[in-house]
Amino acid sequence: MRAYIDSDVLIWYLRGEKKALDLLKKLRDNDGVDLWIGAMQRAEVVFFMRPAEESATLLFLAQFKTAPIDQQIIDKAWEFYRHWNPRKGTDVNDAILAATVFQTGGRIYTLNYKHYPMSDIAVQRAWGT
Repeated sequence: MRAYIDSDVLIWYLRGEKKALDLLKKLRDNDGVDLWIGAMQRAEVVFFMRPAEESATLLFLAQFKTAPIDQQIIDKAWEFYRHWNPRKGTDVNDAILAATVFQTGGRIYTLNYKHYPMSDIAVQRAWGT
C-alpha cells in the first residue's frame, strides 16, 4: 500500500515532533507499506526551508517516493477543489494530493483530516483524536 504523508506531518517531523517520528517509523517498518509524498507536499516543504535546513530536509525527503502530477490528476483535483473548497476548506494542494491518491491508490496520513472529505479517498488521522 502507498502511504502518502501530508505536508503537515512532514513539517511536524522536521520540527522534532515525536508523534510524527513514531508514525513514520511504524509505516516504514511495515513490509506492505511504501512511503510516498505528493509533488505539492514536497514543494510545500522545500520552498520554505531555511538555508541551514537544506541538507537535513533533503536527506529526510529522500526517504519518500514523490508522485508526479499529470493531466488526469489535475483534472480530478479541479473537481475535488470545486466541490470541497467552499464546504470544507480543501485547498489546491489538498485537492491535488487527493486526486493523486484517487489515481494511484493508497492512503493519506494527515492531521488535517477535514481537508479530505472525499468518500472515495482513504484518509487516516496521523495521530491523536
